[in-house]
Amino acid sequence: MRRSLLIFMTLWSAAATAQWYDPDKVNSKAASVYSEAISLAQKEDYTSAIKKVYDALSIDPKLVDGYLSLGGLFATLKNYTASVAAFQKGIAMDSVYGRYYLLPYSISLSGIGQFDSALLAVNKFLLVSGINERSIKAGNFRKTCYEFAIDYEKKHTQKDYTFNPINLGDNINTRQLEYFPSLTIDGKKMIFTERINGNEDFYEADFQNGQWAKAEPLKGNINSEKYNEGAQNISQDGQWLIFTGCNFPEGAGSCDLYISFLTKKGWSQPENMGPNINTEFWESTPSLSPDKKDLYFSSNAPGGFGGKDIWVCHRTANGWSNPVNPGNNVNTAGDESCPFIHADNQTLYFNSNGHKGYSDKPDLYLTRLGDDGKWLPAENLGYPINTIDDEGSLIVAADGRTAYYASDRSDTKGGLDIYTFQLKDALQPLKTLWVSGRVYDKKTGNGLPSSVELTDVVSKKKVSNLQTDEEGNYLVTLPVGKDYAFNVARKGYLFYSENFNISNADDSAYKIDIPLQPIEANASIILKNVFFDTKQTVLKSESITELDNVVRLMNENPSMTVLITGYTDNVGQPADNLKLSTGRALSVVRYLTAKGVKAERLTSNGMGEARPIAGNETEQGKRLNRRTELNVLGN
Repeated sequence: MRRSLLIFMTLWSAAATAQWYDPDKVNSKAASVYSEAISLAQKEDYTSAIKKVYDALSIDPKLVDGYLSLGGLFATLKNYTASVAAFQKGIAMDSVYGRYYLLPYSISLSGIGQFDSALLAVNKFLLVSGINERSIKAGNFRKTCYEFAIDYEKKHTQKDYTFNPINLGDNINTRQLEYFPSLTIDGKKMIFTERINGNEDFYEADFQNGQWAKAEPLKGNINSEKYNEGAQNISQDGQWLIFTGCNFPEGAGSCDLYISFLTKKGWSQPENMGPNINTEFWESTPSLSPDKKDLYFSSNAPGGFGGKDIWVCHRTANGWSNPVNPGNNVNTAGDESCPFIHADNQTLYFNSNGHKGYSDKPDLYLTRLGDDGKWLPAENLGYPINTIDDEGSLIVAADGRTAYYASDRSDTKGGLDIYTFQLKDALQPLKTLWVSGRVYDKKTGNGLPSSVELTDVVSKKKVSNLQTDEEGNYLVTLPVGKDYAFNVARKGYLFYSENFNISNADDSAYKIDIPLQPIEANASIILKNVFFDTKQTVLKSESITELDNVVRLMNENPSMTVLITGYTDNVGQPADNLKLSTGRALSVVRYLTAKGVKAERLTSNGMGEARPIAGNETEQGKRLNRRTELNVLGN
């Protein structure tokens, strides 16, 4: 009679010494049926093979190989619960014969998260005499995986967390394969890859009335019948789509990165992203930063740490830069792929088989950007997000909690489906809000291509610096937990400034259309990021970014003269408020002159509580009235 169906039988050289079970002395009819099961399994018809094994067991319930084979067959189908039960039955029937199956049994135990039991089983396996070097190596590798899993659980327990992936349903998932979801920042549009008869195309769906509408093929010139388009990423504003195109005639290698733009007629004809990104090797799985300045992707081009590495290119005035390797906190001697940069622009998710994990297959990891601009050591996302099986790609919505990934779970519509679940607290990026709108000329109403800059008020670090499109449209992301200075500038115009205090903001989005004023006499702006302590005239350090923008404005317009005016609310005595506002305006002038602006170009004035722009009955109104204005006197 043939031995067990398990592929793991190749791991040892010595035949088992049975305590009582002899595979060559089983019921001949059961042996014949069992042989049929082996043939079916060799043809990868595992479901039919399982049925045949059960038929053999009904003839001979003492067929130990039958139970051990069921353990292997169920494991192949990723039904680890049934696999564990079958292994336990077979090993319990004859522990001496079954000791050689302790390794695959331990793997199935880890498949259902029983890592303590898996460790006990593999330790017993490693004590078995006669197993070969390959078996010992495999056992020791699994042992390190189980020890990692046990240690991880001790350090990362969240008692109130339940992992509950929800299938996105019939409007998204079909009997085909759906994977690689990507979202716009508002979470209202999803684009994903669907594979039909081996051909990959893109589909889109809109989130309407609390659910995903029926997915439709992308409109325009992006899907093709001849070539495969997959592994895509839509920009946060929904205007760009970067994707992987394989075996395109103009490609530099087997798979290149391409870009398409949203037009009124749909998506434009894809364009190869050029030699700074694409090589004769393999480039895939792109992810674009929220400000469209950084492009992360995976490539097996030489010069990295291993097979496939994650790389990043930066967009400059002259196009995309040469790729930069993020370093060995991200990349390993193994394979890294499927990067996803969150809307906070400082949390990167990816998969890897080179960092410590749950098996030899890729796990999902995250890394966060340190204060020095370098990526911190990668963190495994842990069980049950990661399992002993291959984990593909993961994305996280702007709220920092809602994750999406593709999986072939038991409730799949067919193969890979797209699921959503909530992340553990420790694995979440920063919740990210956003500001969008249009920059335009205040006089003509025409859109203005402009520079949009976001700065951390406290650290004075630039969080993002982007250009609007030709119509002046922009989108800027705002990770919560910080206060931001928001500045919009264009040469020949007064800049616009805003302050976002969103340390504990509840809103998700701000819509701000910005009229820029041409530099001419009587044009004025409020300097919203100039700060003073209560009843003080000394500038707070948080004001420096804004005042440096004024210095830049003055330097770009060397003939311009301005008036700096200070205002207060109505708290206190009018005379005191007048003195306070005068002192504050003078402090601004002194800073500007210290930075090289000639004193004769600057005039200061204090207006106290005069000319309020809001009611003083509320704290919000008082805050608006406490302001510093810049007025153009001449140019």
